[in-house]
Amino acid sequence: QVQLVESGGGLVQAGGSLRLSCAASGGTFSRYVMGWFRQAPGKEREFVAAIGWTGSSTNYADSVKGRFTVTRDNAKNTVYLQMNSLKPEDTAVYYCAGDLTRYFILPTTPGEYDYWGQGTQVAVSS
Repeated sequence: QVQLVESGGGLVQAGGSLRLSCAASGGTFSRYVMGWFRQAPGKEREFVAAIGWTGSSTNYADSVKGRFTVTRDNAKNTVYLQMNSLKPEDTAVYYCAGDLTRYFILPTTPGEYDYWGQGTQVAVSS
């Protein structure tokens, strides 16, 4: 059973930075495509970023491109989301997710991921 645990959320002023972490246990982390999603109140869960097995391939939502960076450390079974130049519209619960079935494709829809963390709240004040 794969378990994902996010951490690093909090309250930050606009223009600030946060780094989210997602620690995985169970299974073979180095063979998971990992994704980050977010969900604001009253909105659907939306794709933020994804990273391939080795970390050499990444994909970002247009809304975060150039501000957010996804990385992974397979030795630590952890994926990170560095968020810079935060905006109030980035306020949401952020979730990490693992996809065990793909390699070349980095999925962008929630239904393509197999495992989810519990989420961590990010709030950006103006």
